Amino acid sequence: MRVADRILRQLRIRRAADWVRAGDRLLDVGCFDRSLIDRVGDRIESAVGIDGVAEPSEAGSVRIERGVFPKDLEAEPERFDCITALAVLEHVQAPDEFANACHRLLAPGGRVVLTVPHPLVDKIVDVLIFLRLADGMDIGEHHGFDVDETGPIFERAGFRTVAVKAFQLGLNRLFIFEKSTTA
Repeated sequence: MRVADRILRQLRIRRAADWVRAGDRLLDVGCFDRSLIDRVGDRIESAVGIDGVAEPSEAGSVRIERGVFPKDLEAEPERFDCITALAVLEHVQAPDEFANACHRLLAPGGRVVLTVPHPLVDKIVDVLIFLRLADGMDIGEHHGFDVDETGPIFERAGFRTVAVKAFQLGLNRLFIFEKSTTA
């Protein structure tokens, strides 16, 4: 991971971390090196991270799994209070399935915290890769995702939109969705 990749990731983590509540049981999809989990670790009850390149580990209340969400995650319904997925949704081939899995795994009142880049970011990252300032972190797997579809995908799954905020000069969006507290 190059300097630009690390800076962009830290900016996403900074935006998302404030939405993880004290006492949450957290699932971090695309956890990579567990940076988000470590940032919020002092205020959460427990965490599970899943990523295709993660080093599996378990220490205290944190478990890291190598795999693809939701296919490789074994977890009972309503297991988590918060699911984070930073710069992940644009890589997902079946976003409706992803959103439905989030809904199934979240406890009532739980929230999903996502960041999704604008498609223009792909062109900017191409330049950064050319200049050897970024590796691009699987940019070829973006599947032409339209950031404006994020809200409808999660609303179809039964979520309520709490917040949508642009950051990084409008090139990235933070989405917060909540599951109803009633059945």
